[in-house]
Amino acid sequence: MSAFGWLEGPRVIRGRRPRKPDLVAMRRVVDPRWYAADGEPVRRWRHRAPRALRTAVGVVFQQPRLSADPRLRLTDLIAEPLRATDRREETGERVPELAATVGLTPDLLGRRPHEVSDGQLQRACLARALVLRPRWLICDEMTAMLDASTTAALVTVVEEYRSSTGAGLLAVGHDRVLLRRWCDRTADWESLAPAAGNRP
Repeated sequence: MSAFGWLEGPRVIRGRRPRKPDLVAMRRVVDPRWYAADGEPVRRWRHRAPRALRTAVGVVFQQPRLSADPRLRLTDLIAEPLRATDRREETGERVPELAATVGLTPDLLGRRPHEVSDGQLQRACLARALVLRPRWLICDEMTAMLDASTTAALVTVVEEYRSSTGAGLLAVGHDRVLLRRWCDRTADWESLAPAAGNRP
């Protein structure tokens, strides 16, 4: 049974009044036509959506090898969202900064996915998800394939990002201990979407 949790942003950010951030609303089971982000309905998709909306959410998937282009070096993998949004000039600063943050050494940045471990590749995928400074981060079973030390390192990176930016987090996973430690609130999928029955 999957559980998911979400982190709320800090109560005070850069002197602003305390505020409880909105959640990314996901109601696919109830109404597949309705989504909202930060309280704003999402009506257009992919490249037709406003750039501010397209870049507001970063995603880290469970299997890094399926979410990474095998032709790209890790440095290009991390920089991919910058190039896709015409922000290439930030590559020289952001890539080394994030590589250090997630624990990738400079020698690893020149390697391709098949030349690094799953843990190293998932570090690069987390850096890629953070490179545009998203307001929301979705971690879909991000640590399911990782050892304990890598899991702890990546969880710490996400927690520090949340603390410094006020970003929200939606974490999906089966590890209830981790979710309860990581998230302000957790819930079973079945309790939120009873219409889904026993589907995974």
